[in-house]
Amino acid sequence: MPLPADIRYIGVYDKRIDLFEGQYPVPDGISYNSYLILDEKTAIFDTADAAYTEEWLESLRRALDGSTPDYLIVQHMEPDHSASIARVMAEYPSLTVVASQKAFPLMRGFFGTDFTGRSIAVSEGDTLSLGKHCLRFISAPMVHWPEVIVTYDEYTKTLFSADAFGRFGSPDSTSPWKDEARRYYIGIVGKYGAQVSALLKKAASLDIRRICSLHGPVLEGDAITEALRLYTLWASYTPEESGITIAYTSVYGNTKRAAQQLYETLLSRGVTITLHDLARGDVFSAVADAFRFPVLVLATTTYNADIFPFMREFTDHLAERGFKNRTVALIENGSWAPMAAKIMRERLSSCKDLCFAENSVRILSALSEESNAALNALAEELSETLAKANF
Repeated sequence: MPLPADIRYIGVYDKRIDLFEGQYPVPDGISYNSYLILDEKTAIFDTADAAYTEEWLESLRRALDGSTPDYLIVQHMEPDHSASIARVMAEYPSLTVVASQKAFPLMRGFFGTDFTGRSIAVSEGDTLSLGKHCLRFISAPMVHWPEVIVTYDEYTKTLFSADAFGRFGSPDSTSPWKDEARRYYIGIVGKYGAQVSALLKKAASLDIRRICSLHGPVLEGDAITEALRLYTLWASYTPEESGITIAYTSVYGNTKRAAQQLYETLLSRGVTITLHDLARGDVFSAVADAFRFPVLVLATTTYNADIFPFMREFTDHLAERGFKNRTVALIENGSWAPMAAKIMRERLSSCKDLCFAENSVRILSALSEESNAALNALAEELSETLAKANF
């Protein structure tokens, strides 16, 4: 559905980017969303990445059609949304920047000025009238920076949600919203579940007709219901659906064969399952799937008296995002002193409420009759674990 006539989209779509924030692969690019409300007073919502400042400004000029903007609402100071602030403030000398108190020190850090004399600091519950449109500001600290605010337009019942409810990819992508939204949320916001839950409680009191995030499409109708449902699960670290993720590394192919054998056995039992080669695939897709399902299988080799580097990185990503409330199964390989299972347990020791499978698999160089039997026992146990889960 189109936006109301007095809300204009002035964002840009970055098709050139390969890694968002220098680490997340975005093969379908990413959007830097910005909006303009036209009323008695005119308000811009956020800006754009520095690489697209001129393109964004031209879009703004077209939407203004010769008029002068009154307010620049800065909801989030991350540079993909704030980099064009100084440029637009210079172009429109009467423009007033509206942001949380914590945003202004960040402006000084980025631009050498906090626009004293041209600024309004807002906090929870403050409002700003544009005419018909009344903007209500809602504090959303650590979703996912400390200065974040979101804005509810009482007239159109639109929630301008900053980075919340964002997604990788183009705004008009036909791929399921939840897949790239999950990868985005778990990767970038996943550590801050408590803060997201606090924002969701505030949102529950609002009559929301549309959500305008800083990344991805405008959400309306059933898409809002689904987004709120998924965010509630993600923020509470609750598995999204029944299934298993297997994440593995392999040096000479033997650990890979074990992971694939377990994958095929579970698949034949009707289990929803994903398989990730951590050395070759997108590690953040594997991280997202680890949070998506209630069961995670880790398979790796003992390497330099530690575990293989890609598995070490993967377990770091899990721990720093607060991975918890899951069942974890371990497969280790080692030719003379296998210790990968012990090390993986230790690396996940900071994760809360993990249940480790009773069956584990030890491979001494290559699969054997004994390790094949252990794989079958593990498949049986994990199938039973899923069957007992309440989905």
